[in-house]
Amino acid sequence: MRAPILNLLLIASCAGTSLAQAQTQGQTIAPAPQTAAISPDAIKQREQELEAARARQKSAEEAQAKLKAEIASLGQDRTQLNQQLIDTAANVRTVETKIDEAEARLKTLNGREQQARASLDSRRADIVEVLAALQRAGRRTPPALLVRPEDALQSLRTAILLGAVVPELRGRAEKIASELGELVALRKNIAAERDQLASDRDNIRSDQTRLAALVDERQRQQASREKDLDAENSRAITLSKQVGDLQGLIAKMEQDLQSAAKAAEKAAEAAKQAEAKEAKEAKAAAANAAANAKPGPAIFKDRSRTSPAILFASAKGLLPLPVNGNKIRDFGGSDGVGGVQKGISLATKPGSQVTTPCDGWVVYAGPFRSYGQLLILNAGGGYHVLIAGMERISVNIGQFVLTGEPVATMGSTSQVASILATNASQPVLYVEFRKDGTPIDPGPWWAANEGEKVRG
Repeated sequence: MRAPILNLLLIASCAGTSLAQAQTQGQTIAPAPQTAAISPDAIKQREQELEAARARQKSAEEAQAKLKAEIASLGQDRTQLNQQLIDTAANVRTVETKIDEAEARLKTLNGREQQARASLDSRRADIVEVLAALQRAGRRTPPALLVRPEDALQSLRTAILLGAVVPELRGRAEKIASELGELVALRKNIAAERDQLASDRDNIRSDQTRLAALVDERQRQQASREKDLDAENSRAITLSKQVGDLQGLIAKMEQDLQSAAKAAEKAAEAAKQAEAKEAKEAKAAAANAAANAKPGPAIFKDRSRTSPAILFASAKGLLPLPVNGNKIRDFGGSDGVGGVQKGISLATKPGSQVTTPCDGWVVYAGPFRSYGQLLILNAGGGYHVLIAGMERISVNIGQFVLTGEPVATMGSTSQVASILATNASQPVLYVEFRKDGTPIDPGPWWAANEGEKVRG
């Protein structure tokens, strides 16, 4: 009679502590190394593992070859390449969000599991008494199944249904059964979440590989168009060391660098054309009320464009955030070092994908003073967008980029000095909008759902 009671105490109070640790770490407990000679079964197992590894390697090589063929088939078709880049970057960011959400759910479920275990642990006396009553009152001794919460739950439910529990213990038995049921359900949910998380991580690795190949192809094509690209990039870094502030850097780039000056010229020309177009549409709107409709995200769907789809000033409420993250500093607040925040700061996960929040021309891409890696876009109409804190930038000066196009990746820690000053260990992206050299609040430009994401 004592054996099943002790088994139940072991599972209900400690409830598989070592198993929980293994689940939490996503690992299995390996046996101690054997000093004896390797058995034929062990040799066979190792051969099977080696064969499986070879099969995985072959599969990866075939997938890589297929990807290269797909990219080669795009040729010089800029529209298709842009479409693939933006769609794949969007997939990466979507899976990043799913992984974050799954990790948050797992944290909650693990907390509830710990609470259930603690509750069962506090009810040892009830468990002992109820199980003892089961053994005394039952027609036969309960089988020794109580090695898992599932077994304890089944035994209690069966006894209650058969009326084997004396009336005064029935309520307590039902309470314990309820708690065990919750623990069993939690374990199932945790297992399902871990499986989904593993699947999402496999998916993001595949998408990241694809994205890296697409970015390499985009930059290869860009380099073939800009013969002096490397020399100009080096010159840009040299120029950046000669100026003391961001406005000076922007002016210096657009004045002294051929590609950046060309980008600025194109931005100004595009802004004039867009203004003329909007003026014409405004006149037509008087005769056609439909023309007054506010533009939506669909305005960015043309992947073949080589100038902004809309005037930056008219893009309020339409722009996506450049990275998945939580806002830790807002425009106008403290910057952590005694000054005022001129943009927003987003805490991200290591390795997060960074995409462009708007259409624009790259006028600077590289390190700059306390900003770490800095990317500056000329969005036209006197507007510039500054993005800083990335580990690696994947676009070049003079390049025109589309809204949502991948341009950089985050590192593992903060690269921005003002964030480092507050001992922030996670990577942080800094985003700043400027109009005619003056920082402005980017809040009105973010799409409504993006504004919800970054509420601090």
